[in-house]
Order: sequence, then structure tokens, then C-alpha cells
Amino acid sequence: MAIPTPPNPAFLRRAIELAVQNASSGAGGPFAALVVLDGKIVGEGVNSVTAGNDPTAHGEVNAIRAACKALGTFTLAGCELYTSCEPCPMCLAASYWARLDAIFYGASAADAARAGFDDSFLYNEFLKDQPARSLPATQLLAGEAWAAFAAWIASSGKIEY
Repeated sequence: MAIPTPPNPAFLRRAIELAVQNASSGAGGPFAALVVLDGKIVGEGVNSVTAGNDPTAHGEVNAIRAACKALGTFTLAGCELYTSCEPCPMCLAASYWARLDAIFYGASAADAARAGFDDSFLYNEFLKDQPARSLPATQLLAGEAWAAFAAWIASSGKIEY
């Protein structure tokens, strides 16, 4: 698959600059990202996991949230993500859900692991069958839970995503 637009190192430098500032200030982890549409930054985010007591507040997720808010949409088709580091599994999944066109990153997952941010256990967990995973998950009330999907299917006002 071809990259829709050529990468712009200036955007990646901005993400790296934000990550360095965030780590140096003690405000959060050494990660930052920005979303670009038509050559313009439409959202920036830094890691605020510890600052906000939110384990999902990674730089990429915060940038995606900011871009969606700025653009008034839940899809970022036509946009690219520039991130200081290769996205973790959560941020990669969020990038797919946002329908970004491309991801450009600086540091690798191996670099992150060397700094103490090793996500390899997550990739290993995802490959296991559910009963073998370290986080137990048990299905309950499957029939009752289907009511939410039935309501979705029946809804004439739903916005598909």
C-alpha cells in the first residue's frame, strides 16, 4: 500500500520536541504525537498517564482525541499520525479505529523497551487463547447483553462507524 502523502520530517520533529519537553518537565512520559490533515496540524497530544491518572492517556490517543474534537468528527480518514515512538498496541488499535491514512514514527518499540516501556508482553498475551491469558475474563449474561446489539440493529437513528 502506498503512503498517501510523503512524510514531512518537520512534523516528526515537532512530536519529538513535545515528547522531550513532556519528559523533561516531569509532566508525563516521553511520548508525544500529532495529527496532520492537508499539511496542517489538527491535533497534538503528549503522554499524560501519570498527570491525569489515566492509563489510556498516551500521546497518540490524546492527539487523536484533540484532532477529532477540532474537526468535529470521529473519523480521521485523510489524516496522518506523527508520533515520537512506534505506537504501543493500544495506540496502534486507536489509529486503526480512527481510520488514519498513515503513521510516521521516530523511536522504535525496541528503543521504548530499552527505556523501560516494553510492550512485548501485550503482543504475547494477544496471541494466547483467552483462558491462557494472565488477565482473567469471564463472560456473563450473554443473552441479556445481546439486548444492546438488538437495540443498535433496530435503531433508525444510529450513526455507523
